[in-house]
Formats: sequence, C-alpha cells, structure tokens
Amino acid sequence: MNRLHISKEALSIAMAYVGVLVGAGLSSGQDLLQYFLCFGEMGLVGVVLLGILNVIFGRIIVTLGSHYQSTNHQEVLEQIAHPIINRIIDITLVISCFVVGFVMVAGAGANLQQQFGLPSWLGALLCSVLVAVIAFLDFDKITRVLGVFTPVIVVMILVVAGVTFWGKSYDFEALDMAAATIKPAMPNVWLSVVNYFALCAMNGVSMALVLGGSVVRIGDAEKGGALGGIIIGLIVSCAALALFAHLDTVKDAEIPMLMIVNHIHPAFAFVYALVIFALIFNTAFSLYYATACRFGGDDMKKKRRLLIGIVAAGYVCSFGGFTTLVSYMYPLLGYMGILLLVVLSVAWVEERENIIKEKFLRRKMMRLLFRKYDDDYEFTAKHKKTFQKLGEMSAADTETLKEDIKAYVEEVVENHDDLQAYAKEHLSMEGSPLKKELEPKDKK
Repeated sequence: MNRLHISKEALSIAMAYVGVLVGAGLSSGQDLLQYFLCFGEMGLVGVVLLGILNVIFGRIIVTLGSHYQSTNHQEVLEQIAHPIINRIIDITLVISCFVVGFVMVAGAGANLQQQFGLPSWLGALLCSVLVAVIAFLDFDKITRVLGVFTPVIVVMILVVAGVTFWGKSYDFEALDMAAATIKPAMPNVWLSVVNYFALCAMNGVSMALVLGGSVVRIGDAEKGGALGGIIIGLIVSCAALALFAHLDTVKDAEIPMLMIVNHIHPAFAFVYALVIFALIFNTAFSLYYATACRFGGDDMKKKRRLLIGIVAAGYVCSFGGFTTLVSYMYPLLGYMGILLLVVLSVAWVEERENIIKEKFLRRKMMRLLFRKYDDDYEFTAKHKKTFQKLGEMSAADTETLKEDIKAYVEEVVENHDDLQAYAKEHLSMEGSPLKKELEPKDKK
C-alpha cells in the first residue's frame, strides 16, 4: 500500500515534468528532422543520447527545485550561480521565451496551412489574437484545460509509431540517402545532442524548478525527475523512429508528423492538427506570459499591456517561416543554453552532499512530527525545539518548509494507520550524516 502511494507520487511528478518539456516542438517533428534525422541512422543514436540527458538533468533540475523549495527559477539561480552568471542566464531565459514564442506562432500558421489550407499568416494571426484575448480572461483555468493535450499527444505519437512498424519493414539504406538531402541545424550529431537538449532546458527549466519546489520529499523529486526523463526519452525515440521510416516522403514538410498521420486516417490527422495547435497556443501563451511577468511584476494591467506588445512583435517576427526560424533561432538559443547546463551540473556536484543532508534533515522533521499524531509516543517541548532547529538548518525557507512538512505529515496520517511502520519503510535514517543528538527518540 505504501509503496503504491509513493510510486503514485513519483509518477505524478514525472508526468508533470513530461508536460513541461514535451509540447509543440516534438509533436511537429520539424526539430527532430533538422537536429537528428538529417544524420541518418547516426541521428537515431543521437536521439538515444538525448534521452539519457533527459534522465540525468531531469533528476538534477527537479531535485534542485525541491532542495531550495523554489517558487521561481531566480530563487535557485541566486543560490547556485555567481551574480554575473545569474544575470546572463536571466537575460538569456527572457530572450529564449520571446524567440521560442514567435517560432511557435509561426508553427501554428504552418500547421493550419498544411492541414486545412489556410494562409500561414492567418493561422499565425489566429494564434496571436487568442494569446492576447486569453490575457483578459481567466487564463489559469484555460491553460489547465489545455494541459490535458500533453498526454493526448503522447498517446498519439505512440500510436503513430505502432502503426508505422507493425508488420512492416523499411529500407534503412535508402532512408539514409534521403536523410543526406536534409540541411542539418548543426555540423554533427554530437553537437546536435548537446545543443538541442540545452534548448529544451532553456524552455523548461523555469517550470521544472517550480515543479521541484512543490515537492517536499527530495527522494520523490529525484525519482520523479528521472522517471520523467525516461518517459521523454521513450516518446522522442518513438517519434524519431516513425519520422525516419517515412523520411523520403516527409523530409520537405513543415509539419512532418502531420503528414504521417494523414496517411493513417484523415480523422486522426484532423484531431492531431487541432491538438498540435492547442499545444502551440499553450506554449506560446506560457512563454509570452512569462516574459510579461518578468517585466510587469504584480501589476496585472502592466503585464497585459506588455503581453499585447510582445504578441504584436512576435507576430511580425513569425513571418520568417517555421522551418527557417527553427534552423536559425533554435541553434542560437541552444548555444546560449549550454551555460545553463554547465551551471546546473556544477551546482549538482557542489551541492550533492548538502542535498543528501537536506534529505535526511526533512526525514527527521517528518519523523518528529509523527510523534504528535501517535498515541504511543510523546511530542515534548524538546522535540518541538529540535523540529525548529532542523528547520533553521535547512537550505529552504524555514517557515515555508515547516508548513510543507506539516501538510505532508497530515496527509500521511490521514492515509496510514501505523505511522512508525511508514517511517521505518519510507523515512529511514540509516546512513544519516546529521549529528546524533538530533536523532528523534523512538520510545517514551
């Protein structure tokens, strides 16, 4: 029962992480063509390496967010980066939000043009107007509704891969020759792996850190981030294999995945096109809104004015064309994102011991608080003082952490009868680096 509960928690984190990183870019397939499949079979090796990076950094990013209990990326960057580096990354993230935002708008135009024959400028305009209008509505509810499209696109990509290879075979030598005709975004597949993942990290790190900050148990954050990376790696691999199998027919398409689903069934393609548009809108809105928040602060009127200006500027920039914008803007952003990966990697190495210490510190706090709800144990003034002392030792804000731990313990109390059995199984103190005098005593 307990294990099922913990696995559900980790799975919840994992799926949220997948939702942060998987969106319009993957579902279109254009970035996979230019970054990986242009290198033929070696590009598929690159996709596997991309999946491995997703696992490694998925764990790192979500764990760092949990370690600092962050509510925005600045709270983490201020802790792990030099002020100058922090400033550079902050500027880079703002630029990335705007650039990827107008590339998404261009993708919306390309998507509706390919599937429904609408002029690309009209599709881009429709997406832009929707973004501006939503800013004046209850957009929190709307974006939550749009969030359901992430698992839908994941299932659709898996279906595409299944239909592509079920009972079929392909001439990979001929597909390699077709791949050679695609202009690559990067000079080689190894640089493509690093550059593309850095781009993904740029787009997803802010929300991933906030996601980690919502998780009080560091162990759950570690498992959830890694599991999310594994799921992303699986999805990207399936999409890449399906695209590679159809490379001779989709290599010149603006939205190559859409061309594949059209061969499966028109109704399937119709739904797929609408889902892509929803994902593109959601991505564009999130990125533009994040940019407006960065400069508008808590002033809602100012944020809305900024958002309208950003949308207008983005619409003009979207006329560069989706494929062209991906080929020029994404590599540039990827290079900028490499600095972020370096900072995250260095922070992980330097903070690893502190993260382990923090993990046990929070376990101690939870075990102490269990005593308050257990009739067989006492919760004395000394225990309360130790609980406070542990909170003050934490890397996170003391009061916030205490409230989060209280909420977690209350949830456990509500769902489990034997708190000490739960603590023994899930909150083990074996190997703890903390001082023995801070160990909670188990018996009266």
